This record gives sequence, C-alpha cells and structure tokens, in this order.
Amino acid sequence: MIKRRRWMSGLAAVAVAAGLGLAATAQPAAAAAGIKVSGTRILEANGNPFVMRGVNHAHTWYPDRFSSLADIKAQGANTVRVVLSTGDRWTRNDATDVARVIAECKRLRLICVLEAHDTTGYGEDAAATTLARAADYWIGIKSALDGQENYVILNIGNEPYGNTNAAGWTADTKSAISRLRAAGFAHALMVDAPNWGQDWQFIMRDNAASVFASDPQRNTIFSIHMYGVFDTAAEITDYVGRFQTAGLPLVIGEFGHNHSDGNPDEDTILATAQARGIGYLGWSWSGNGGGVEYLDMVTGFNPAQLTSWGDRLFNGANGIKATAREATIYGGTTPTTPTTPPPATTPPPTTPPPTTPPPASGGCTATYAVTGSWGSGFQGAVTVTAGSAAIRGWTVTWTWPGSQQLTNTWNATVTSSGSAVTARNMSYNGSLAAGAGTSFGFTASYAGTNTTPTVSCTSA
Repeated sequence: MIKRRRWMSGLAAVAVAAGLGLAATAQPAAAAAGIKVSGTRILEANGNPFVMRGVNHAHTWYPDRFSSLADIKAQGANTVRVVLSTGDRWTRNDATDVARVIAECKRLRLICVLEAHDTTGYGEDAAATTLARAADYWIGIKSALDGQENYVILNIGNEPYGNTNAAGWTADTKSAISRLRAAGFAHALMVDAPNWGQDWQFIMRDNAASVFASDPQRNTIFSIHMYGVFDTAAEITDYVGRFQTAGLPLVIGEFGHNHSDGNPDEDTILATAQARGIGYLGWSWSGNGGGVEYLDMVTGFNPAQLTSWGDRLFNGANGIKATAREATIYGGTTPTTPTTPPPATTPPPTTPPPTTPPPASGGCTATYAVTGSWGSGFQGAVTVTAGSAAIRGWTVTWTWPGSQQLTNTWNATVTSSGSAVTARNMSYNGSLAAGAGTSFGFTASYAGTNTTPTVSCTSA
C-alpha cells in the first residue's frame, strides 16, 4: 500500500488551531459482570451481543456542549465515544467530570466509550504523550470508573502512534494493558491502531493476536480509524475480514465521508460493518475546524441542522437509525426507535418455538421462528437438530411464501435465488452428535403478511 499519512482526526485539527483537547479511553475487561469479548463479538454481561452504532463527541474541547450527548441519543445512537484529556496536552478531565459524563450516558441509555486523546500521533507529533501516560491517567481516575463495567468501555489512547517508529505500538500497548489489569480494572479495553489510527503498515493487524493474548482477561477490542487509507472497497473488506478470520474483535472507532488525506469509501464501510456485525463510531458530532469542518454531523452543535455527512450517517443505508439497537443492560430488548432493526450479530434464542417436529431418527430437522419484528422488518432463528445418528454437515432450505427478503445472516452460509433460500453450515457448526443442535440467525424485510415458510433439512 502507498504510504499515506492521516494527519489528524477532525477534532484533533481543531485542538491544534484552538488549543482545545481530546481524551482517549480504555474498554472494560472480561469479568463476571461487564461488557466482554467472545470471539469476534462484543457481549453484554447477560450474554447478549452488542453492536456499537454511534458517534464521537469532543467533550474535552467543548465542555459547555454537554447537551450534545442527549442530542446524539435522540438521533438513534446506542453508543457515544467521548473525547477526554489526560492533562498532558489539553485541560485534564478529572474523576468528577468523567463521573458526570458516565452518569449522563447511563441516564440516556448509551454505552460510553471513553478515550484519552493526548496520545494522538506520538512519535511524529512532538506534543503527543505516551500510552504509559494514558495508563497513568486511567489509574488516576479509577474511582470514577469502578463499578461501571456494564456501561463503559475504556479506549486507552487515541491513535497512539503516528508513522514514526510505529512498531513500538505493540510493546507499548501490551504494557498499558498489563498495567491497567494489575491496577484492578475489570473493563473491556479498546486499543487504537498506530499510523494515526489507520494501520497502513499493518502493525496492529499483524500483532493483534499477541496483544489480545497479553491481556489476562482476554477482553481487548481493536479499533481501526478509516479515512483516506480506506478509499477502496477492497481495502476495507480485506482489513475487516482478516480480523474476523483470526477470531478477533474489531470496531471502526472513527471514520468520515471525506478527509484531507483522501476520500474514504463510507458506503462500503457502513455496509461491511452491518454485514459483518461489527460496531462503528462516526467522526464527529460537531466543532471540527482547521479545514475539516466537513466532518461535522450537525452545524454549530444544532441537532436541527444535519449536514450531508450527518444525514448520511444517521439516515442513510446501513446508518444508525436503520441498524442501532439499545443495550439490553438498560432493560429493554426493543430497538432505540420504532423502525430500528436489531443488530446483525444478535444470536437466536437457544430454544425458539418450533415450526416442525423434532427428528425421529437419523438425518436432521430444522425449526424456524420469528424472534423479533419491527415495522417492515423482522429477525428470525433456525435451529438444526441431528437425528439418532451424528451428522457431518447440514443444509436448510425454504421458499418465502410472501415478499420476504434477507438483509443479513450469521452462523451459516446463506444464498438466495428469487424466493428460494439455502443455508449451509459453517466450518465450526456442521458436525453434530446424535440429538445435538445448533442455530443460525438472520434479519429480513417484508411487506404485507409475514407468513412462516416451511423449512427442510438434509444432512451429510
């Protein structure tokens, strides 16, 4: 790949111009309670998958815009990434202020990703601080974070290396994780890529497995920032796909529709995130400057004045209003708005209501169930059960009786030809012992009546 520098995230450019600052957070770790990692997925403490759909907000530069959190929620977001400062570069956000931010996120039923921004571009930007200093910051405000593991993810440091000596990212990231765990943090931790967040040297990608293994709680989430380096569909899908193949959790922690280092392919970013069931956090709500004002989602922090970027992110295909689902820790299982579909990675219930009888002997059978619905869409689950003998693989087929059309699937390879649907097992869920079962899920759209199809199963 051509070496392309991402100079700064939009609001970082503001900080240079206006003397304001951003902060980075670390995510909670895998504990008895709290947000945690399972393979490529992020789960709530109750085991429900959670897919981030939200935006970044520069709280540390604009503390007077506290109402922006409520405005972001009103647009349908389920997550907000809050920019904080360690005090090394900009005004420190102390424990009292961070506790206030967390309380407001909880009141608004948002998951709060906290990030320490002072590390941005370390090694290339002389004003940036180290990941070690970011770890000091989190340890110093630990009193505000204890007990918030269900609601808060700690993004240790924003874009913690520029392009100079970026290979140091691996050891420094492992050290920061180790220090936070030793200090007693039971949160999921999020780590940003080097190369100004864009990882064009693939340092994070190629060392992610060892970084993940260095976390004694195995609860680290990787965050890629997609700007000009990610200007083609091939670059986006390849990068995301490699993390999923490796079984590691990835989120798109920042991205925009344009940038000074190139034109990111935001349509593919959004479509890929939705298809793969990974989270995204657009940059940024408002207040950008230094020539990147086009990254504002609303003009002048006014929620009634969406920009073209804001309208695309909130209202467009695969955008926030179409895909966000509120965290179930807040007591609900319904989408954040009446027309919001559930996330792509929500697993089906373990015992969905059967529409076909259980197997009598040999082969396999499949049961189909609608597990949730909204407006013109619904979520379904299919459970495959082996008969009296073990099977090595399975294929489930059905024909939609109405206007139903698949929009996303998980835990199966699914193809459609007109109204005919064929679902085949993945490599990890094809072999079933006698009487054992597995499930896959999907979302679909429909018009009129959502009639249940008849499903059949054949085994190998």
